Amino acid sequence: MQFTKYTGLGNDFIVLDGETARGVQHPGELALRMCNRHFGVGADGLVLLLPSEKADMRMQIINSDGSEAEMCGNASRCVALHLYRRGIVPKRQITLETLAGLIHTEIMDEASSRVRVDMGMPRLTRGEIPMTGLAHERAVNVALRACGTEFCGTAVSMGNPHFVIFVENAEKIPLEVWGPALETNEAFPRKTNVEFVQILNNATIRMRVWERGAGVTQACGTGACAAVAACILNHKTNDYVTVKLDGGELLIEWPAGKNIFMTGPATEVFTGEYKGDK
Repeated sequence: MQFTKYTGLGNDFIVLDGETARGVQHPGELALRMCNRHFGVGADGLVLLLPSEKADMRMQIINSDGSEAEMCGNASRCVALHLYRRGIVPKRQITLETLAGLIHTEIMDEASSRVRVDMGMPRLTRGEIPMTGLAHERAVNVALRACGTEFCGTAVSMGNPHFVIFVENAEKIPLEVWGPALETNEAFPRKTNVEFVQILNNATIRMRVWERGAGVTQACGTGACAAVAACILNHKTNDYVTVKLDGGELLIEWPAGKNIFMTGPATEVFTGEYKGDK
């Protein structure tokens, strides 16, 4: 089975295309095997590129725990670069179908592998996120309890749920303790991604992330967008923000009343042949 390994700021993916992707019968089970960092290829997720009647390609994203994700910003950049460089979709503006809707990408600079993604409008009500409570209400600066601690955060959906918590020092948080406890909090019926955000100035933030279905990752594109949305909703930054992640930086833009845009690199790491079962 031929595959290509990509990384978006350390958030890494195994990409399958063509007949290989179409031949996968049990994607969740395959992701568990291939994403295993000791017995497989190793990755945060498996991405299948499949035909679409709505877009240039359909992107199916399977987390390393075998669960399916609605959307992934870092994977979108990697997939766009893959489709363009392989000549599968020979144009710089590529549309991807996801469970969260259509995603529009643009290869900004092939030499530096920079890709810009239109991430759409953030979804802000509890019903859209989803989060328990009155469906029409926003969850801005709300309290949740986990690990015997009260956390104040803001919930945002970028097609997948996020809970953004502002902290004084992102480096010192016990991410591997707080992350899973908040991911599975009863307030989130589909679980949630968790972002811990430190405000550096009105145009720069530091973010660390616990991803639903993957755990600690080096970067999260949808999480960076959700974090900036939460910053703006809480009047902490302007609408043009550099997000410093463990794996590097993303530029996030949320002009008033418009869609959120994410710009960052994608890197092809290697290609290979997986000898296991589909």
